[in-house]
Amino acid sequence: MLIVDTGVLVAAADESDCRHADCAAVLASDGPFVTTAMVIAETAYLLDRELGAIAEAALYTTILDGDLRVETLARHDWARIRELVETYANLPLGGTDASLIAIAERLNLTDIATLDARHFRVVRPAHCDAFELVP
Repeated sequence: MLIVDTGVLVAAADESDCRHADCAAVLASDGPFVTTAMVIAETAYLLDRELGAIAEAALYTTILDGDLRVETLARHDWARIRELVETYANLPLGGTDASLIAIAERLNLTDIATLDARHFRVVRPAHCDAFELVP
């Protein structure tokens, strides 16, 4: 299972993005793929702003078709998100990235598809030494 961040979803949808081919290839590989509702909200906003409503609707299709699972955040995930945001306040690490770290820890996953290496290389997850980042 591969955790997917906003940048990868947006770049995969945007053929003019310089990382489009890499990100589209990641999402064309065998899943399953998982993310959080916070990533979906951020991605939907950016897709609509940059590419329009049809691109945003395509995001929802990937969820409805089961190609992208949206993991529900539990109460202890929210506590971990708060802890991460506070711990890495100087980075700053936002709640969206922290939500991916929280589900990675809970699901015992180490691979994250992200274009945000800066945040995910600095944060020390509770369940492993470091994340494996793709593309």
